[in-house]
Formats: sequence, structure tokens, C-alpha cells
Amino acid sequence: MSRPAHLFIMKRIIALWLLALIPVMASWAQEYRYVEASDLTVTGKVFPDTPNPYHRIDTARFHGFTKDELKLVLESSGIAIAFRTDSPSIRVLPKYVRPYFGGGTTGFAGRGFDLYIKKDGKWLWAAAGLQNDNALDKPVNLIKDMDSSVKECLLYLPVRSEVSSVKIGVEEGRILEPVGQPFRHRVAVFGSSFTHGASTSKAGMAYPSILSRETGIQFLNLGVSGRCRLQDYFAAALAQAPDVDAFLFDTFSNPTPEEIRERLFPFIEAMQSAHPGKPLIFQQTIYRERRNFNKQADSYERERMDVAAKLMKEACKKYKDVYFITTTNATSPDHYTSVDGTHPGDYGYTLWARSIRKPVLRILKKYGIR
Repeated sequence: MSRPAHLFIMKRIIALWLLALIPVMASWAQEYRYVEASDLTVTGKVFPDTPNPYHRIDTARFHGFTKDELKLVLESSGIAIAFRTDSPSIRVLPKYVRPYFGGGTTGFAGRGFDLYIKKDGKWLWAAAGLQNDNALDKPVNLIKDMDSSVKECLLYLPVRSEVSSVKIGVEEGRILEPVGQPFRHRVAVFGSSFTHGASTSKAGMAYPSILSRETGIQFLNLGVSGRCRLQDYFAAALAQAPDVDAFLFDTFSNPTPEEIRERLFPFIEAMQSAHPGKPLIFQQTIYRERRNFNKQADSYERERMDVAAKLMKEACKKYKDVYFITTTNATSPDHYTSVDGTHPGDYGYTLWARSIRKPVLRILKKYGIR
């Protein structure tokens, strides 16, 4: 090949390479503006006014929590941010106090962000993102290349991390503004790691979040992984929960049979004293797959479920506005839903949410909650 021909081919290759870089360079050059998420519309919190808007309980106000419980109630599980934007791309810039790197759930759920966009009146999953441990101070690029129509968005915060700041970024010159509360009413959900969202793949897949998106009713997540044992100090905190229309409890998954016998009725009485006339809906705990071949586990779980069922039958007769639903089911017929023998994955939590949807809505309807 002659030298001029060789140079011509090289110039063509370089020119094509530069043309290919133009979209990438444009993306690098794109300016973003950021808004603190708490300045938009916050949903999913039992206690709306915490000093840190991404904590679920003000631990300076309520006392009695153990060291582990203090960590759990400061995590942002179930909290979501609603907003409108016409930006083709969306970023998140978090500031972590305590990022989660444990093995109990995925990184996308533990320290990541989960975005849904309303389409045809329903919440449709749009994107999930996270940063690795060497880039926690960098923006999370959630989604790009959308059209420029105005969209209603719902961004779930991490299930197992504590954050001090979450900033949502959109392209400069684009709309980013709060919307009205996307869900009706306020139903507080107090529960175990199941309620908290353990073993979910994304931050928006805990069953209270699924229920909110599928019913339009706001289910407020106060799951405390492994620590929901009908404690009197949690009852004291929930007694002061503001503007709550109803309570849904997953309180039989963590306590021993002895703790259930000792604590259930005092817990109910404390809640009724503080919230007279409000429905208190208790769920039976789910079948745990670790029982399949482990005889000791099977015996223990059977006893716990039997004690809960027996006492709740008495409670429903003794107390007004107390209900027990036994349709909770996170196990498919093929038994493929469990992650670790205890916790379901996304499919199991979806089955759970849908199995309690009708009985919960039927009870809530009696109280004008629909």
C-alpha cells in the first residue's frame, strides 16, 4: 500500500473514532443540577418529622432500643421520594453514614436506589443503581436516553444503609419538582426482617412497598430486621405515630413462643389505648423453607405458629378492632421462592403482598380506608 493511501485510511479511522466519541463526550459535558430529596415529596415513613429526614425513628425522642435496634431504625428502608421531571436522564448523589456491604441482601437493595415511573396509571420499574465501595462519593447514574415528556417518578432509598443526604440530579434546565402524596392514607407496618426487606434484590421490593404500588394505599415500613419481638418500647413509640389510620403487624416472625405468650396482650392493650378505634391487623408468620428437612426447625416453627394462632383467636374475641389474617404466603407450590431457608426473594415477597391484599383491603374498607 502506498504511503498516501495508508495515511488516507488512517485519517478515515481517526475521523470515525472521533465521531463515535461525540455522544460520550456530550454525556461527559452534560451539566446536572441537584435537589435534596427531602425537599421533594417523601413517602413511606411512620414518623415524618425526624431530624435526619432519611431516618425512620428519632432515637433522641424514643428510648429503650438496643445497639443493633438503633442501627436498624436509622436505615432508610421503605422510604421513597416522589417527584416530577422531564429530564432524559436521572442521577442520585448519596452521602452515606453507614453503607451496607453485608450478605443478607444484594447491593442494589442494601445500599442502592430503585426507580419507578408511572405509566398508564401504574408504577412501572425503570432503573436501579448503586456505587461500589471505591466510588461511594460519586453520582449514581440511574437512567438515560428517556424522552422529554414530564414523568411522575418514585425513587426508593436503600433498605439497609444509613444516609445523611440524598440528592437527585437532572439535566440543567429541566423540571425537578415535588408532586402530591402519591398514596392515600397511612397504614403503619411494624415487623421483622421480612418487613424490612431482607433478601430483596432491589430497594423497592419489600412487601409494604409492593402493596403501596399495587393498591395506592400508603404502607409505612417500620421493619426491624430480627428485632421485632413485641417489645414494650416499640409499642411506646408506635403509640405516638402521627395520623396513622391503621396498623399491620408482622410480629410473630421473630419472638419465641414464650415471648408471644408473655407480650402479645400487653402490646395490643398499649396500642389500643393510644389508637382507639384503629384496626390492628396481625399476620401469621410465613412458612420457612428450612423446615423442609430439619425436624428441629419444623417443630419450633410449628409451635410458634400454633401459639400465635391460638392467642390471636382469643385476642380477636377479647378486643375490638383486632384482626388476624392467616393467608400470608411467600411459598410457591414448587418451593422456589426462598433465598436462605428463611427469607423469600422478590417472587416470594410479591406472593406475600398479593396473598394478604384482599383480606387487608377488606378490613381497611370497614374503616373507610380504601
